[in-house]
Amino acid sequence: MSQTRLVPAVTDSEIHDIAVLAEEIWHEHFTDIIGEEQVNYMVDKFQSYPALKEQIQNGYEYYQIHSGSTMAGYTGVHEDDGALFLSKLYIKKDCRGQHLASEAFRYLTALCRERGLSRIWLTCNKHNANTLAVYSHLGFSITDEQVADIGNGFVMDDYIMTYEMGI
Repeated sequence: MSQTRLVPAVTDSEIHDIAVLAEEIWHEHFTDIIGEEQVNYMVDKFQSYPALKEQIQNGYEYYQIHSGSTMAGYTGVHEDDGALFLSKLYIKKDCRGQHLASEAFRYLTALCRERGLSRIWLTCNKHNANTLAVYSHLGFSITDEQVADIGNGFVMDDYIMTYEMGI
């Protein structure tokens, strides 16, 4: 298995690389789940370079996930109220199945221990079966659900999943 590294995205170039990868992953993975129009809207609103820059200014941290020399995915987190919100964790299609999400999760749990955070939580589309299975395998439990109006006539229909650190 190739070496997996999480690299903090701090430069404009690193943030831009995440935005480019986000567009690729979202169109490939989410079009069948939520439709192309909502994918376009959500990429622009939440995953574009300006959106990522603004999130970072508001306390979000982004990491590129590298497998060997390939940028295989990315993750975005935000510390809030003693917990880590896992806002984004996406892996390129041809890099899935290589345990990169597990490696990223190990990195994030170490970050939580370092910072004294008690849990990690996230939202996941209710129809995203493969991803729900991955999070369940990692030890997350469905703790709630929410329908969030994100504007332009679109909603996010998600489960809220939580991983308790046990510290």
